[in-house]
Amino acid sequence: MKRMALILLLVATVVSIGFSQSDTGMGTLAGTVLDSRGKAVAGASVTMQSATGGDPHATKSNAQGRFFFPELVHGYYDVRASSGGMTSEWKHNLEVNTGKQTEVTLRLRAK
Repeated sequence: MKRMALILLLVATVVSIGFSQSDTGMGTLAGTVLDSRGKAVAGASVTMQSATGGDPHATKSNAQGRFFFPELVHGYYDVRASSGGMTSEWKHNLEVNTGKQTEVTLRLRAK
């Protein structure tokens, strides 16, 4: 009986460690790309990189101007958008937290 209880305790410990490590440090950076009049921009190129300038990634905004960079390690990131000869300013040092979604609005303007 003691052996069975010990085995169950061991299994429960291993399972709980597995669940706690599966989402450690992951968050999402999301936002909206707007034009100079405040309207959503579909198909805008959105570039994201770590705040130290490394590990760049790119995506496109959807029909509602929304973009997502999921499953990011907790840390600080820079992001900007461009479309049709216009670009946004870099938004620097956006903190992405574990289990959270960081939101940002990128406004395009003439270069």
